[in-house]
Amino acid sequence: MYEVRLITPEEKEREVAKIYSRPLFEKKADIYGSCIKLFTDNEEFYRMWGENFRPMMESIRPHGRVIAVGGKELEVLYEWSSKTVIIKGCDYYGWVKSIALGLVAEFLEDFSSEHRRFSVHGSYVDFGGRGIGMIGPSGSGKTTLTYGLLLDKGASFLTDDWFFVKIGGNVSVYSAEKNSYIRGNLESDWREYKEAFTKVPVKCDNKGRSIVDVKMLLGEGKLKSSSVMRAAVILTREPGKPPFRELKAAEALGFMQKNDFCNPHQLVRDRAKREARVGFFRQLFSRMPVYVLNTIETPKESLKRLEGIKEGL
Repeated sequence: MYEVRLITPEEKEREVAKIYSRPLFEKKADIYGSCIKLFTDNEEFYRMWGENFRPMMESIRPHGRVIAVGGKELEVLYEWSSKTVIIKGCDYYGWVKSIALGLVAEFLEDFSSEHRRFSVHGSYVDFGGRGIGMIGPSGSGKTTLTYGLLLDKGASFLTDDWFFVKIGGNVSVYSAEKNSYIRGNLESDWREYKEAFTKVPVKCDNKGRSIVDVKMLLGEGKLKSSSVMRAAVILTREPGKPPFRELKAAEALGFMQKNDFCNPHQLVRDRAKREARVGFFRQLFSRMPVYVLNTIETPKESLKRLEGIKEGL
């Protein structure tokens, strides 16, 4: 994993002066209304970024920048005032896109008005306008179980990795990405997708993952950009612990605090940010039933445990 080092505006200017002296690919993305511009010397990152996120008009000034370039060692630098992240020596697009999402989360958390949103490192499946949010770190099974739930004819895809939340009269959820970044062998868990994958172009990166066009894979009618969240499921992988149980709101909040909010891509972890995130999750978990799903069983067994939840939405 990586650590984020906070830098001053002066340090940022020195860094970008050196980086901008070399040829770079550039592309703007619309990430939940925020304009985030990528600068990179990695052609694969440039391609995947364009496939992953919705495009933003060139006339829109960026709210933040992600600069991903080669380097001898992995290093992530963040300058708060200009919302600039510099990533050196990273060969994994998954971290680049997650850092971009973390940058948008950082930007939206700064608001103290009705425009404030919080982000969740999790997946979300909608059932007729109401849905289930699954929260968990990378590797906990979010994508696998998302696509398992999507086998239901009444299910729609919103995201399999990250979503934004506004708490008002309802708990409103919004998608973050245009397409899904998944491992290339998803059909090994769900054979039902095998035929669909033969029709969808899949170009895997060096980590065996690819950006998949979810519209082509699932059909346009299976996509949602917003929903109302009615249940939360925390995913974990702990041998010897019960496979599934309901949690009290305080238990769920304690789990999130202990596990760094199930999100390794937070750019700032100071006291103020932590208190704001605790307040958000306390409010979120007080509004709906919360469960913990221990994904030590097979994907099909875990899916059966989730299917009962959707009946109560």
